[in-house]
Amino acid sequence: MCGRYTRFTPAADLESRFDADFAGVEPSYNCAPGQDLPVIADEDPSAATRMKWGLTPSWADESFDLINARAETVREKRSFADAFERRRCLVPADGFYEWVEGKNGAGGKTPYRVAFEDDRPFAMAGLYERWESPEPETTQTGLGAFGGGASDGGDSGETDDIVESFTIVTTEPNDLVADLHHRMAVVLDPSEEATWLHGDPDEAAALLDPYPADELTAYPVSDRVNSPAVDAPELIEPAG
Repeated sequence: MCGRYTRFTPAADLESRFDADFAGVEPSYNCAPGQDLPVIADEDPSAATRMKWGLTPSWADESFDLINARAETVREKRSFADAFERRRCLVPADGFYEWVEGKNGAGGKTPYRVAFEDDRPFAMAGLYERWESPEPETTQTGLGAFGGGASDGGDSGETDDIVESFTIVTTEPNDLVADLHHRMAVVLDPSEEATWLHGDPDEAAALLDPYPADELTAYPVSDRVNSPAVDAPELIEPAG
C-alpha cells in the first residue's frame, strides 16, 4: 500500500517539472491520509489543486477514506470505476514510506523511505472524486422547520460544501519494494503522465505496472515518521 509519502521539492522546481502552478504549496516530509494535498487533475493540469487524501465516491451516503485503489480491480470496483474512466490525477511526490515487520531482527515495524537516488520529484497515479454530503434531516417541528418564520434569519441548515478527495493507485511491487511490502504505488514515467491524465481507459490501464527497481533506492528512517503530526526534514535522513 501507500500510506505516507514525501513532497519537499520546492514549489518552483515542482512548477518547472510539471508545468503547473504550485503557488502556496509548502514542503512536507510526512504527507498523510486526511490531509489536503496538491494534485494535478485532468480537467486543469495547469495548476495544482488541494484535495483530501482519502477518496469518497460521489454516490456515497457518508464520507469514506479510501487512500489506495488496487490496479487489478480499479476498473471493476464501484468505488473507483467512474473516477478511473473520467477523473484521473497526478499525485506529486519525491518519495514514499513503507513499514517492515521485524526487519533486521528488530521488534515492531521499521519505516523505510523509497525514492530516486537524487530525490527528484515524480508523479504517482491517482483518481479523484467530488462528494456532497447528503442534506441532514431536520427534527424541528415548529414554523422554522419550513422556513416560514421571519425569526429564523433564512438559515435552512443546508450546506453547499463539496469535498474533493483523491486516492493513490497501487500495483504489484518491484524487486526492491517486494522486500518491504506486497504492494507499491504506481509511479509514472514522465512520458506516461499525459496519457494517464488524458488517455482513454485502455491506454491508462496499460500504465499500471511496477516502476523499474534499479532506478529506485530504499533505506530505513526514524520511527518518528509514524506520527502524522511530525513533519520535519530529519524524517528523511537514514536511520543509524
